Amino acid sequence: MATQQNGTANGVNGDAPAGPVSTRFTDIPSAIDIPVQGDQEDEAVEIDLEDLVDDPTELCTLFENERAAKTYWMTVALAYAKQHKIDHAIEMLLRGGSAIQSNSTNPRDKVSMICCLCWMYLWKSREAPRVAPDGTRVSEAKTKEYYLQLATSSLNDAARLNPSFPPIFLARGVLLLLRASLQAPSKTAGGIGSEKHELLKTAVKSFDDALRVSQGKNMLALMGKARALFSMHKYPDSLAIYQDVLHKMPDLVDPDPRIGIGCCFWQLGFKDDAKMAWERCLEINPNSKVANILLGLYYLDASGHVPVNSDEFLKLYKKAMTEYTQKSFKLDKDLPLTCSTFASYFLSRKAWDNADKLAHKAIQYTDVNAIASDGWYLLARKEHYSGNTERATDYYRRADDARGGTETGYLPAKFGVAQLSVLKNDLGEAKLRLEKMIQQSKNHEAMILLGTLYAEEVFANQVSDSKEDKSAELKKAITLLEGARNAWKDPKKTLAPDASVLLNLARLYETDHPDKALQCLQQVEQLELDQVPPSERPEDVTDEAEIKAALRKSLPPQLLNNIGCFHSQAEKHELASDMFEAALGACIKIGEKDPDMDTDALVSTISFNLARSYESRGLTDKAVEVYEGLLARHDDYTDARARLAYIKLRKNPNKEGPDAVAKLYQENNTDLEVRALYGWYLGRVHSRKRPANINEDPEFRHYKHTLQNYDKHDRHALVGMGNLYLMQAREMRRESESEKQKRSATYGKAVEFFEKALSLDPKNAYAAQGIAIALVEDKKDYKSALGIFNKVRETLRDSHLYVNLGHIYAELRQYSKAIEHYEIALSRDGKANDPVILACLGRTWLNRGRSERDVDAYNKALECAQKALEVAPEQIHYKFNVAFVQIQLVTMIQGLPENKRSAEQLEKAAAGLEAAITSLDEIAAHPQTPYPKHDVEQRANMARNTLRKQLERAIGKQKEWEEKNKEKIQAAKAQRELELKRREEERQKVLEEEKERQDKIKKEREAIAARDRLLAEKRAEEERARMEAEMTTDSETGDKVKRKRKTAPRASGESKPRRSGGKKKKKGERQDDESEEEETQPKKRLRLGKKESQKFKSQELVYNSDDSDDDDALERAERNMEREETPLSEADERAVDDDKMDVDEEANQGAGDDDDDEELAPRQQHKRARRGRVVESDDEEEEEAPAPAKSASGDEDEEPRRADTSMADADDDEE
Repeated sequence: MATQQNGTANGVNGDAPAGPVSTRFTDIPSAIDIPVQGDQEDEAVEIDLEDLVDDPTELCTLFENERAAKTYWMTVALAYAKQHKIDHAIEMLLRGGSAIQSNSTNPRDKVSMICCLCWMYLWKSREAPRVAPDGTRVSEAKTKEYYLQLATSSLNDAARLNPSFPPIFLARGVLLLLRASLQAPSKTAGGIGSEKHELLKTAVKSFDDALRVSQGKNMLALMGKARALFSMHKYPDSLAIYQDVLHKMPDLVDPDPRIGIGCCFWQLGFKDDAKMAWERCLEINPNSKVANILLGLYYLDASGHVPVNSDEFLKLYKKAMTEYTQKSFKLDKDLPLTCSTFASYFLSRKAWDNADKLAHKAIQYTDVNAIASDGWYLLARKEHYSGNTERATDYYRRADDARGGTETGYLPAKFGVAQLSVLKNDLGEAKLRLEKMIQQSKNHEAMILLGTLYAEEVFANQVSDSKEDKSAELKKAITLLEGARNAWKDPKKTLAPDASVLLNLARLYETDHPDKALQCLQQVEQLELDQVPPSERPEDVTDEAEIKAALRKSLPPQLLNNIGCFHSQAEKHELASDMFEAALGACIKIGEKDPDMDTDALVSTISFNLARSYESRGLTDKAVEVYEGLLARHDDYTDARARLAYIKLRKNPNKEGPDAVAKLYQENNTDLEVRALYGWYLGRVHSRKRPANINEDPEFRHYKHTLQNYDKHDRHALVGMGNLYLMQAREMRRESESEKQKRSATYGKAVEFFEKALSLDPKNAYAAQGIAIALVEDKKDYKSALGIFNKVRETLRDSHLYVNLGHIYAELRQYSKAIEHYEIALSRDGKANDPVILACLGRTWLNRGRSERDVDAYNKALECAQKALEVAPEQIHYKFNVAFVQIQLVTMIQGLPENKRSAEQLEKAAAGLEAAITSLDEIAAHPQTPYPKHDVEQRANMARNTLRKQLERAIGKQKEWEEKNKEKIQAAKAQRELELKRREEERQKVLEEEKERQDKIKKEREAIAARDRLLAEKRAEEERARMEAEMTTDSETGDKVKRKRKTAPRASGESKPRRSGGKKKKKGERQDDESEEEETQPKKRLRLGKKESQKFKSQELVYNSDDSDDDDALERAERNMEREETPLSEADERAVDDDKMDVDEEANQGAGDDDDDEELAPRQQHKRARRGRVVESDDEEEEEAPAPAKSASGDEDEEPRRADTSMADADDDEE
């Protein structure tokens, strides 16, 4: 609420040292003389009205005996009321009314007394309890309703005697206001209830009647109308009336319209303006209990918009409670709003008795439903804390009903009922209530609780290994918790992040989105780091990484361990090791702080994880050290022993490794993990000696024994059985139809085992991969298999998956993708020199070379084959692959035209051919040839007899051709070099031109900015010069004041022109009036700016109360300057004259010759004219638009061709 020190128009007296004071009961004298019958005519009894007796019976008897006039009765009654002895005042008025009626012949004489009695009943209603106190009969309880009925009866009596008595209208309006406040709240959102609305409409009519009979001078009726409109949620209308009251009667402080103005501003969202209004109220009346509690609520609301653990929160909360709420409570211990506020404070301090007492008092004495709702809610929370769920549920229900219930109601109360449902394990009802709350409003707490309930349902399903589909619950939980998480990012809501929400999200993301789960845990880690006390922070350390590593020792080790696990899963093993080491440090610190704390289980688990990370990093010695240390504390830690046995088997596969695995299996043959390791070991030992009958395979018998005797649902054994059936089917013959059917049936058995494993574990990537392999090898269904492999790739990242993907793309003749996946497989799990993958990669390069007739692809294939041979020289089929590629390279080069090959390439191929002949001879002499010996010898003879001679002739021809075309070749090379040089020069030129263009744009922008600065400085200098030109020296004070504008001389008989918007000057007169200004005033740039809204500004409603025509010169000059500084003032005035635009004349009808109104009217006129004009300025700079970017796209589509080859292990794919 803006205020201006303008006389007394806005309630601020700038001259008087003291502000307005209350005039209530000021007309009651300190003493009164009651005439009595006696010997002397002027005999009277003096009654001290400031020290009245507690029992008015004697006074009533005296007045009745002396037949005192009604004035004396009412004066004494009001004196009692002044001392807040309302019951004595009522007794005086009742006795006086009876006495007046018996003594007077005119029954209308007691109308004023009856009306006064009605006001006393209304007063009592404000102070009476809302409901009957405990232990009191309802029929005997003097509640608000009881006194309102008495007031209604009195008002009806007065209306029957004199229906046109003016005070009746005001009393009826107040009575209807109080009765409306007791009506039940609306059941629909945004409504106020039909009955309440009708009562308020009738109250407004009564206040209008009171204003009518008083010719608009009854300010109390005007305030009553504003109060009724406020209850009808018509806040702008109510605000305007409150401001009108303040304008007409600025000294009114009891009741104070500033409180109503502040409440309207608050409801309209202008909370700072509300604060200013209430602060002004306290300036005038520091003992205003209502203003104190309202300011307390303002600061409480402000504290809710800052973090709870900040100094600003403590400052605001302390100011709200100690400076304002406490003072309001001292002024009136029964004020309902103060009681509910203090009850909330005591509830947070767990002072249950004080909270209970104040909450009941707030419920008893309030006539506002919202405050009663707050009281019931505080009682419900108290019972909730105490564990009295039944009473808490009842109180929550009452709190909700007090605000409308069902569709509207009180969200915290609804949330409390949902919490109680969770406590009673009635999760269905809790979710139903929470979902309804979220539909009505996106409540943050409701979203968190409902999301947590769905998350717990998902977690319980995971633990129970139930097959029930909980994907819908999972999706709902993530959506709700992510919604709550996103709300933290909104600075307007000032919500603090909740670690429990992030932890639940991490568990929900754990399986499908481990990267998002890791992000959640890292956010929790940052929250924990922020809460580490300064005393635990390292000193003299500046490196951020070192500081963070030191602070992690103060974090929960479980959190650090989980972060390390996700890093390990993402193959960031070094980061995982750091987190596991930090978790161990946190365990040590916990043990130092609390020696009784048992951290052994945590240390054991984290140590095992740390050793696994060392293994993944290749730090085998460190891993062995950790495993041995773990076994030294717990020698029965089977997982650690299994890892040690595995490490020994990899290091010493001949003696120490097999012994360790055998010993482990003998001591723990019932452990499924150990049995799985032993099955894998059997598979590696017998991989080269697989029996023809699968039932005789040791690995197969081991898995079968596991399924039959230990666990028929062991997923590892099921997948192992499926893999063995796959290998058997792959080796089976498929020449006849019966053999093909038998082979397909074996693939079917493998698929059955894989499907069984998937039914037990839908996320089992190895089982899914087995099904994909069977689809390819048996059905040639590459499309379905590719989809499965791509889905498996999301969770499984080992080399075998990428090898299989490479196989599929190779069969689909998508050689580029096949090569890419083989190379990825080589980069995984230390497989850089894996001969099998190298052989597959070489085969793919060879096929690509055949397809594209590319010599480089053949060379790549030869390079891969040679590398595989270097890694495994004892494998004779790798030697055959090298020779085969060398022969294929010779065949391909021979077929190329002379201009596509060189003599150097042919000579190199010839050397390779000689090496291939030698290799084939050695392979033919080997006892175990990869192909029949006769075929190998025949291929060697063909290379020796045919290819060698053909290659010799090709070399001779190539040299002869190169000699003849030597000059052309050199010219072509030179031309090619020139072309490359030209292209490079063009590229450099384009880059330089672009750089020059960017530099030019930069300089132009700098020039524009410099010009704008100069123009701004020039305008500022011209403005200062104009201001100085307008200043003159005051002849009386010698101070600098603004020069008064001189008006143009008028012709004789010409009337003084009015400056209101109703009349317009002629063009010639306007030019004469403004000629002087136009000569001195520089031309201004015309800019359009957003017009600021001045709605609800008090300066539009407040006028100078000084009626003199001699306006203050300083104020007039300021208004002229404001008018002249308006950017579009001149343009708008010309628009009014030229276009003959109509303006609102009614707004200026009352202007008369008052100077204030004369100055106000043009400003209003200019604002109205400005709304309809659009001014284009030639001085506005145009920004350069970027040229549309050219786009070029090229599609390289390679249609896969059908392949009639089967997918097999690399061992069977030798060339």
